[in-house]
Amino acid sequence: MRCGGRSSGSPQSISGGRDVTSRRLNDHDRSGQPELPLRAAEYVRMSTDHQKYSTENQSDAIKQYAEARGIEIVRTYADAGKSGLKIEGRDALRQLIEDVQSGNTDFTLVLVYDVSRWGRFQDADESAYYEYICRRAGIAVEYCAEQFDNDGSPISTIVKGVKRAMAGEYSRELSTKVFAGQGRLIEKGYRQGGPAGFGLRRTLIDEHGATKGLLERGEQKSIQTDRVILTLGPAEEVDLVRGIYRAFVHQGYSEREIAADLNERGIPTDLGRPWTRGTVHQILINEKYVGDNVWNRRSFKLKKKRVQNDPEMWIRAQDAFAAVVERELFEAARTIIGARSFRLSDEEMLQSLRKLYQQRGLLSGIVIDECDGMPSSSAYSSRFGSLLRAYSLVGFAPDRDYRYVEINRELRKLHPGILREVLDGLQATGSAAWQDLETDRVIVNGEFSLSVVVARCIETPTGLLRWQLRFDTSLAPDITIVVRMDSANRAPLDYYLFPRIDMLSEKLRLGEENTLGLDAYRFDGLELLYDIATPIPLGEAA
Repeated sequence: MRCGGRSSGSPQSISGGRDVTSRRLNDHDRSGQPELPLRAAEYVRMSTDHQKYSTENQSDAIKQYAEARGIEIVRTYADAGKSGLKIEGRDALRQLIEDVQSGNTDFTLVLVYDVSRWGRFQDADESAYYEYICRRAGIAVEYCAEQFDNDGSPISTIVKGVKRAMAGEYSRELSTKVFAGQGRLIEKGYRQGGPAGFGLRRTLIDEHGATKGLLERGEQKSIQTDRVILTLGPAEEVDLVRGIYRAFVHQGYSEREIAADLNERGIPTDLGRPWTRGTVHQILINEKYVGDNVWNRRSFKLKKKRVQNDPEMWIRAQDAFAAVVERELFEAARTIIGARSFRLSDEEMLQSLRKLYQQRGLLSGIVIDECDGMPSSSAYSSRFGSLLRAYSLVGFAPDRDYRYVEINRELRKLHPGILREVLDGLQATGSAAWQDLETDRVIVNGEFSLSVVVARCIETPTGLLRWQLRFDTSLAPDITIVVRMDSANRAPLDYYLFPRIDMLSEKLRLGEENTLGLDAYRFDGLELLYDIATPIPLGEAA
């Protein structure tokens, strides 16, 4: 079947060319009765590479192609904002394949804008396989904007194979270019994601370097040419960080002793939480406090497994922004921390780890970092290649990563604080909000109820991030606030606001990318909730 011979690839030219299909459809069969028009499904996919590939533009072009050939489009499968690298997360394509395999189809043709919209699979055979599933079920696939007929001929097979390989290669080249671009931004001192940290702030600047203002937690830049840099935070926070370093280096206080002192003084972390040995330790080892910009410690290219990169692969820019502490003081703290493990033999380190395992019954990075007198989890990972290998050497072989035990414990501690934050936010905007101590529900203005669920981030063996939710439907809150934690389970990533009417299941699984039906409820903050809950005076409402 001809897909339109033309000199231009624009959507307007798709309906031109040889109209073989329409002639065939208008032919009469031997009984003298005209054939019914072909019934087709359209598949559209948009990533973020170019506006011409928006789902709307693809659909318009496909409709032109179908109308010129007398084809009736009876169903649409759309993946909006989805990468074509893998089928995971592409719910529409998976549904299409499932419908074809189950025979749940009322069409005999699938129309796709071009080969790349079907997918930019890194293995061209995967793209061919999904098309083969359709063809095996008697359903043809046509690429409307391509210059070849997908008729199974040797020429079409060769051209299609080249196109598939080119689509995959495009993604690899794009990944390389994006990585190089991000690396250059790091070297120029621009921040590439992540919270600023205690004593620092994220500052937005324009393309000319002029300051536009501070970004609050959860806020992101909206203009592509804008950049984010780290700047010094409030003077009292900066002085506190410097005091932590001096207490550790000059006065010989341990991380736990410093944390206890800060908590006794009633000083919270940047996340509003009590200090721990681990949070103090992170301040002492993070190079951003000496003004260095470091990136690519871990990578996740082309949707493959996340990997911990060797230090020589890290991209570092020294003195990229104003330092909180002098380099000499920072290096002194690093030397003290490194000496804890340097002076220990492998067996001595393993003996400490073995003793901790006997005491706690499990091991994790959090358990190790919160234990006084122990080398840090990063020291074990560096000395033995990985934490899992260190675990195995002391007889700890978990069926799964037991970090979840400590993480869940920490999340349970976070829940009251998040609930308090919601209450404060509602009350600050004029709402009457109070907590039902029996159910932990928040009652707002005596009109509706809220429930807060904290979702732990889980990294799959393939490096994908997942959030599994379990709702207590017996509480029957009018709105459930899902706080989705970041990959380290230390800070909220974003929020989902689910009304009860749309809560059809007690369990829900979220990925990094979700369908529009889920992401329609996603927000970077809770400002919309506060605005909705704000009472309107009767006179103003009238």
